[in-house]
Amino acid sequence: MRRSIATVSLSGMLREKLQAAAAARFDGVEIFENDLLQFPGSPRDVRRIAEDLGLSIDMFQPFRDFDGVTPAQLLRNLDRAERKFDVMQELGAPLILVCTNAQSDASGDVEILAEQMHQLAERAGRRGLRVGYEALAWAPQINRFGQAWQVVQRANHPHLGIVLDSFHTLALRDDPLPIAQIPGDKIFYVQLADAPWVKLDVLSHSRHYRCFPGQGEFEMAKFTAAVLDAGYTGPLSLEIFNDEFRAAPARATAADAMRSLLWLEEQMRDVASLKTGKSHGESRRVSLFDPPPPPVLRGWSFVEFAVDAGSAARLAQFLQAIGFRRIGKHRSKAVDLYGQGEVRVVLNLEEDSFARAYFEAHGVSACATALATDDALAALSRAEALGCTRVAGRVGQNELTIPAVRAPDGSLLYFFDVHAGGEHGFEADFIIDNAPSAATAFGEGARIDHLVQVLPTGQVEPWTLFYRAVLGLKPGSSTVMHDPYGIIRNRVMESSGREVRYALNVSERENTSTARTVSQFGGAGVQQIAISVRDLVAAMRRLKAQGASLLAVPGNYYDDLAAKYDLDPALLASMRELGIMYDRDADGEFFQAYTTPFDGRFFFSMIERCGNYQQYGIANAPVHLGALAQWRDAAA
Repeated sequence: MRRSIATVSLSGMLREKLQAAAAARFDGVEIFENDLLQFPGSPRDVRRIAEDLGLSIDMFQPFRDFDGVTPAQLLRNLDRAERKFDVMQELGAPLILVCTNAQSDASGDVEILAEQMHQLAERAGRRGLRVGYEALAWAPQINRFGQAWQVVQRANHPHLGIVLDSFHTLALRDDPLPIAQIPGDKIFYVQLADAPWVKLDVLSHSRHYRCFPGQGEFEMAKFTAAVLDAGYTGPLSLEIFNDEFRAAPARATAADAMRSLLWLEEQMRDVASLKTGKSHGESRRVSLFDPPPPPVLRGWSFVEFAVDAGSAARLAQFLQAIGFRRIGKHRSKAVDLYGQGEVRVVLNLEEDSFARAYFEAHGVSACATALATDDALAALSRAEALGCTRVAGRVGQNELTIPAVRAPDGSLLYFFDVHAGGEHGFEADFIIDNAPSAATAFGEGARIDHLVQVLPTGQVEPWTLFYRAVLGLKPGSSTVMHDPYGIIRNRVMESSGREVRYALNVSERENTSTARTVSQFGGAGVQQIAISVRDLVAAMRRLKAQGASLLAVPGNYYDDLAAKYDLDPALLASMRELGIMYDRDADGEFFQAYTTPFDGRFFFSMIERCGNYQQYGIANAPVHLGALAQWRDAAA
């Protein structure tokens, strides 16, 4: 199927938008009227630019408040339409989008609407043009696709069809399944937009919170499947109104847009497979986009920090204080390996390397992570098919080649094949001089449970799509956390078996913990590495005994715990002594504690999950964030 995007979805002037769409390999565009009005040349110039870029102009939009008017106003509207048709013919746009009338005095009489739309379609037909009728979700009379389809049916004109927009259907919680009963040749165009569920009027929801498929919470696959079941074979187009996208670089946004459509096509392929009983490779009814399936993830092989000589010594001391030990040194590079339990941390001091460039730009920070997977090359192929850039580093003689791609923030994401010696098979590239021991502070079996990333505003959606499309992670909970200096928004992404979990944090308030870390990093970064242990009380006693710098928790918190839960007094006393926090739900219990941040940048947390508790202790966030603020003030 052809892929298109509305120019309103991208930032910048019209030429920039067209160039961005072409660079992302879209087939066509919808020209939004305001973009044309701002353009210094003629519509014919726009057509020439698009043709030179290999783009078709699929639709001109919007034409507002045409229908449901008085006879006198109809004549004026028809004259207005003729001028639009002139523009369309210069643009080479075969279709115009006509929104249902959003004025409060518009008629909802289907007979009147059908007659007026018939007259418009008749005039368009004389020019070899077509009219697409779209139900606006906030229109007072015709606001659902079923109503718009009734008007199109009654008008019964070959140059009049319906335009379907996923937002206008799903934002009203309208059932999209009846779309499948509309003849495919009468669906003239399909626009796609996802969105989060927010408590706003539908117009504000549409104008500010639309996002690309896979970035929001709408049932995009259900809507698109109904469209395809109707027999629609035209373009799938993205029409996104989003405040953050309007400020973001057009080319990066267009690349995300294409990734979202490819991901959605894959979902449609899976739907087709379920309906036909065919495998992925056999099911070609919907799309030829057929990447390898999402990788099977087994956890993290390592987290790599970019450092220089001075910061490496300080970070090594920090790691050793919480029980890590230096395991070995890379065979050909200035790279040290630290470990504890199943956790591996790499310190990269190599001159003239990606890590050094990352350090110069961001300071001490996690420049790369490595995911353990059953098939690293298939994971790489999928990532490249979904628009990721492959990155190749310098590899010494007889050393492993670990495939990597660039993540949305410019850091690297490695895929390590567990068949090459298990999760830690990469240690073959190191001279091991201090083998890991089970007798560590964290205890036997300690492993990374999740990573917490802090993001600049406007970056949650790209990261959500990256994890969802490239890695096959599923969105989990979305919550609001209360820092003493403002709100932090949190979104969780998890693999199917929860072997890999990310928490994405963003805040618009400059003094919150999240915003301060983003400022220090000069962008996104890993703020927290959460380590799962089997006995947190014992682990914290060992850490305290060896002088680890642990985050203090106010005593008031434990007084509240005693009142809230029937906890064993001895356990509560140990928690108070060691700074351990607590949560529970119907499935189990959760214990968590924190180190203080390294250089005010990132920190480790130690957690213990009991029973089947799968949450993240969000109830403790205000206390933890308050403790961080208190530590920061004391350290200043």
